[in-house]
Amino acid sequence: MNDIKKIVLTGGPCAGKTTALVRVIEHFSSLGFKVFTIPEVPTMFSQAGMDYLTTNKNLFYEGEKATLEIQLDLEDKFLKIAGQCDEPALIICDRGTLDISAYLEPEMWDEITRRVGVTTAELRDRYDAVLHLVSAADGAEQFYTTANNRQRTEGLEKARSLDKRIIQAWLSHPHLRVINNHIDFAAKLNRVLKEISNVLGLPQPIEEERKYIVEVTGKIPNNNISKITQTYLVAEPGCEARLRLREWQGKSVYVLTTKRRTSGNEQVETDRQLSKNLYDSLLKQADPYRHTIHKTRNSFIWKGQYFEVDCYKEQLQGLIILETKGVGEDETVNFPPFIKVVKDITGCADYYNYNLALR
Repeated sequence: MNDIKKIVLTGGPCAGKTTALVRVIEHFSSLGFKVFTIPEVPTMFSQAGMDYLTTNKNLFYEGEKATLEIQLDLEDKFLKIAGQCDEPALIICDRGTLDISAYLEPEMWDEITRRVGVTTAELRDRYDAVLHLVSAADGAEQFYTTANNRQRTEGLEKARSLDKRIIQAWLSHPHLRVINNHIDFAAKLNRVLKEISNVLGLPQPIEEERKYIVEVTGKIPNNNISKITQTYLVAEPGCEARLRLREWQGKSVYVLTTKRRTSGNEQVETDRQLSKNLYDSLLKQADPYRHTIHKTRNSFIWKGQYFEVDCYKEQLQGLIILETKGVGEDETVNFPPFIKVVKDITGCADYYNYNLALR
């Protein structure tokens, strides 16, 4: 079977998924890929008569359980179909299995997965990447509408809350990418194409992410906190290899990331999830000239932009770096009021983690 990549396209209400799916099909088909799309199962069920707003708990339970079962069946069947293609194949899932958990109480989700015979970790690991498009309800309110989706009844506040719950459900995925809102919607779609290209191993232009040394002057609302341990490995010239352990709510995820330049301004970046045993084995290849980096990460959305605030520990104690991805050169960063910018370090090599590890 070919190396078939399976990618989730998800997000809050009115995030642009439908338009993005069309662009993805057109773009990657033109590059010679056979693109399959798994339809959004809850929408199929709603159109067939399922009421997800019912107060009948038994009906709701059976509907959500069936939603998960059909989602799994569709993905498995299309994976077999894609395996028969002569050309490289790509599967895009209009939402993934963990999206279901965002609409349920944890106890019901645990019961449903137990009955279906799967675990949350197994469901997460079914996908090579998860792309979350931020809802227009958060930062692009002028574009928020319920007119183009009969199943959409959310108000702005509910839509924002749902958007954050979906991100929370996928937070432990090693290749979760949050796609910001933009002044220009085309920029949002281009970011989707770029992230999928990265998963497929296609060379991409090297883009500097916006980075700032900051002070946190107040409480960060609705943030997700994780602990990150980052170790750089001995690698061949022109290649950077990094091990990352991310701990979040009692879960641990181990990832190997490699970056390889293919030209002066292009590189291929790949993520590979590891078992704990393989992670421990690769630690023996740690670069002796670079310290392990320890940091606590606060992830949150503010006015449609996704931020990561890293508070460094041990030899880098006191350093706090804010990073936001996918903000265009002509766009401004919507800094929240609880963040004080000390210095813009975008493009400053001294503050790349690879070089911070030398301190």
